This record gives sequence, structure tokens and C-alpha cells, in this order.
Amino acid sequence: MNDNGLVRGCYPCQQQRASSPPPREDVVHTDHWRVAQAFNSTLPGWLVVVPARHILSFADLTAEAAGELGDLVRRMSVALEQVTGCVKTYLMQFSEAEGFSHLHVHLVPRMPDHPENARGPAVFALMADDENRWLPANERDEIALALRAAYDGA
Repeated sequence: MNDNGLVRGCYPCQQQRASSPPPREDVVHTDHWRVAQAFNSTLPGWLVVVPARHILSFADLTAEAAGELGDLVRRMSVALEQVTGCVKTYLMQFSEAEGFSHLHVHLVPRMPDHPENARGPAVFALMADDENRWLPANERDEIALALRAAYDGA
């Protein structure tokens, strides 16, 4: 770990280090959190809320970071409803995938026409290993900018 709380070889830490990340990697950031779009999703607006420093567990959060998370999730949920037309948002945290043990919280829009077989925990069916199925970077950037504007008004 370096002096700013980031770890080499950790994907979220690499993105945090970027001096001018694209909108899809920095939808919104606060003192303790950064919101990015999931890179491997087929669902527009699938967000990942990541602590600004490398931590592995909610138990490692400072009181300030923990307190900030609730308002961030609420405001981003409002923004997702406005931008995507979703009927609710799912909030999930596992941080178990290889190379992704850095705490991260998935904030996922549940659309009105969401397929039955991808509701609840099965929503991860909308993640893809095949890069050809991922939302294009330019589309994620457009969504990110719309979410940022909606977040500011939430």
C-alpha cells in the first residue's frame, strides 16, 4: 500500500489513481467514495460504488465514510430512476472475484421490463465475460454524464 491508501495491482485503486478518468470511471466522487459504471455489464446504468482508499470490508470504513455512503446511495438511486427509468435499485456487496477484493458495492437499476430470470441475485446474469456484449465505452460515458447531472439535482 502506498501513502494515499491505494494498492498496486488492484483494479479499483488503479482507476482511483487516474489523473483525469473518463466519465464512466468517475460518475460522481465524494470525499470517501467514487461511483463508476461496471465495465463488464450489458445493463445500462449498472454502477459500482468504491471507497477512495483500499479497504476490504465494511468494518474497515471510517465513521465518516460509512456515514457518507447512505446519502450517496440514495441520491444515485434517484438519479438512476430519472435517467434509466428503473422502478427500483438493487444494492449488493460481495467483493470476492479474483482481483476485486477491494470493497465495492453494486448499485443496479431494476428496469420495468427486467427479465424474470435476471431479478434479485440473478441480476449478475447481465454481467458478461464476452467483451463484445459489454456496453460500449461511449454509451457508458453518456449515461455517466446524465447520471452526474441528475445526482446534482437529487
